[in-house]
Amino acid sequence: MSELIDMILRLSDDIKIVKAYLQHLGKNKVDQFRENWIDGQDVMQALHISKRTLQSLRDSGVLPYSRINGKFYYKVEDIETLLESNYSGKKSERRSHGNH
Repeated sequence: MSELIDMILRLSDDIKIVKAYLQHLGKNKVDQFRENWIDGQDVMQALHISKRTLQSLRDSGVLPYSRINGKFYYKVEDIETLLESNYSGKKSERRSHGNH
């Protein structure tokens, strides 16, 4: 009888471990989504742009997007690419060294 109780206790511990792992795995998927995609409001706040400017970036194809039920979502990496492609640091760096 005690062997059966020991086996049930070990099984219960194993179930707790699996449950904790699944909860951790589920949170990672949500966190990963939030790190990779943001909505239009977040984009406007991050870039300090208006709704109209964001629409122009979409319409011109400069900023790719996904649209679900009328709400727009953007990949963080696409926003970073947009910022990098408009980065002028290298040009201003040359000017500061006297190369006009």
